[in-house]
Amino acid sequence: MTPSVWLLRSVGSLLLLAIISGTAHALGWSVPALLDSLLIAASLCLLLFAIIDAWRVQQQPSPQLQREVPSGLSLQHSYSVTLRFSHKGSSALTLKYFDHIPDSFACTSLPYSVRLKANCVSQTDYTIKPLRRGAFQIPGCSIRLPSPMRLWSAQRFLAQPSLVRVYPDFTRIQSGQLQATEHWLKQLGVQQQQRRGTGMEFHQLREFREGDNFKHIDWKATARQRIPIAREFQDERDQQIIFLLDCGRHMRSQDSALSHLDHALNACLLLAHTALRQGDAVGVQTFAGTERHLKPGKGRTQMSALLNTLYDIHPSQSSADYSAAVEQLLHKQKRRALVIVISNIADEADSDLLVAMQRLKKKHRTLLVSLREEVLDDLRQQPADNLQQAQLYCAGIEYLNARQRHQQKLSSQGIHLLDARPSQLTAQLVSHYLAIKKAGQY
Repeated sequence: MTPSVWLLRSVGSLLLLAIISGTAHALGWSVPALLDSLLIAASLCLLLFAIIDAWRVQQQPSPQLQREVPSGLSLQHSYSVTLRFSHKGSSALTLKYFDHIPDSFACTSLPYSVRLKANCVSQTDYTIKPLRRGAFQIPGCSIRLPSPMRLWSAQRFLAQPSLVRVYPDFTRIQSGQLQATEHWLKQLGVQQQQRRGTGMEFHQLREFREGDNFKHIDWKATARQRIPIAREFQDERDQQIIFLLDCGRHMRSQDSALSHLDHALNACLLLAHTALRQGDAVGVQTFAGTERHLKPGKGRTQMSALLNTLYDIHPSQSSADYSAAVEQLLHKQKRRALVIVISNIADEADSDLLVAMQRLKKKHRTLLVSLREEVLDDLRQQPADNLQQAQLYCAGIEYLNARQRHQQKLSSQGIHLLDARPSQLTAQLVSHYLAIKKAGQY
């Protein structure tokens, strides 16, 4: 018979004796002194066992803990966390644990319990889903260690710090590394208007194929080879792209589970990956809040540098100072580049933005990207069945009209403008980049 079963039967017997004795005293029956003596003695024995059991659980060593969690996570994607407990006790036990996951993570129902075998390593898993970018610390794990007789449980904290970085959604970048460029861009929804090989930089000579432009025939090579030979071109390489990213209050707008800044970061990273594969250099500068600057660079290391530069920035309460951001960029960037300004342009006429863009376009090729709230487009499709809905509809239409007038003012001044919904930003932004690149309009 195990100690816990024996103790449970003893407690049951004592309770039965206590009930009998209490009932007898309540009814005025005479209770033998021997029964009272036995009940007192048994209670003292039970108390002694409880004290011994409490002392034994305090002397019991805590199991050792090892946690395995990826150091770099992608926003809004699920990952498995593995906990390994090393139990050096002489008998198996059931352990309850609670891993101290930050509030910015969604996870399945904690706490859990795991069966630890004697002198063995036991493994358990659970799933987390990061809801916010940044660097987070998992300090350790709380456990409840049962006593040998199961009368008590000792709560202890096992310090096992793990640093976890949550990056913007890079899963589509990883899939792009395993696929051809054209197929990957098609999956993103990017429509390429021109076929590959019609850029501005000479690449090679090859046989003329059906569908080639007759203007690309190299007549001297054709005469030598006595078969039609065409010149093949490729897009110009070694060009520079710089993201000028607004991190101010307008980028706090929320669409689905992400802010406009989150959508902008996802689009920037995918465009950066595309540009790096095309042989271009990519850099970034942020303003209106956390200010970061990364000079244009090429290669795989630049993609990692972009991720580590941008992963922990969040929209602030500051207003965007476009002129100051442009002046800072012009001071650092001397070579001509494609500067993509990403913001959420409000409905009010912003003279600062107009002046800043005019100054920027004198030195660089520019593209101004404005994120439009998804709810505004959805509002136009919903019926107005009552006064409140009608007022909301009219207010939304008035805001959209004011926003459109402001954007028309910018376009009339020769500023290239892309107004995009957050869900469509990536495809539209990459399409604009490829169109500019193929046209040689840097």
